[in-house]
Order: sequence, then structure tokens, then C-alpha cells
Amino acid sequence: MKRIKVLLIEDNPGDVLLATEALEDSKFLVQLEVVKNGKEGVDYLFGKGEYADKPKPDVVLLDINLPLKTGHEVLTEVKENDETREIPVIMLTTSSVQDDILKSYQEQASCYIVKPVEVEQFTEFIKVFDRFCETLDI
Repeated sequence: MKRIKVLLIEDNPGDVLLATEALEDSKFLVQLEVVKNGKEGVDYLFGKGEYADKPKPDVVLLDINLPLKTGHEVLTEVKENDETREIPVIMLTTSSVQDDILKSYQEQASCYIVKPVEVEQFTEFIKVFDRFCETLDI
């Protein structure tokens, strides 16, 4: 079974719980790390401070509406840096606003998924996540 290192950057504990439970149903062995704001996400991805010894994730799941740095700010920093630009970033957010979707793709998001509101809908998220991860060369 393929192991996938996933960094979830999410400030809502309920969404963290739903995503964690959903990822347990993935056909991949998911090693999940969670940080709760945009600044921690950037620190993790660039190995700063307490995250200095953390390995780079294979995939980032990124919310847009985060404290300290927005998801768009995090995405821009990740894609502008040679060391992190190749990490796939999936925007996983409640926003279905067309401007957020277009901006995310302009900032080089790999995928944009509107967070399911019902637990049952997370099965669709997992199907998309699994299909996406099948394309990764890990």
C-alpha cells in the first residue's frame, strides 16, 4: 500500500475531525500532520522553528480562510519557492465563490474542492483525493 504524507492546514477543529476520519477511508496509507493557521503551515513547509525536522509532505490540503496568513498567501509562498513549488496543493475550503476558485488556480493550486457539509459527502472527497494521489509519482 502506497504511503502518502499529507499536511492539512485547517483552523476549524470540526473540519479537521471530518477530514481525518475521511482520510482513514483512503485506499492509501495516509500519514497526516495538521497545523491550524497559515503561518504554521508556511513554517512547516519551509522547516522553520518547531517544524525543522519534519519531512516535506507529498500533498497539502489547504483551507482559504485561515488566521495569520490566508490560504492564498500560503499557496503563493509555496509556489514561488524552488524547494516547495512541486508539492501538490489541494484547496479544501467552504468557499464556492468563483473568484476564489479562479484565484487558486492562477496561484497554481493543483485542485480545488469545496468542503462537504455532510459526513456522507466526504466519501466523494476521498474518491477525488484517491484519484489525485494515483497520479503522484511517490
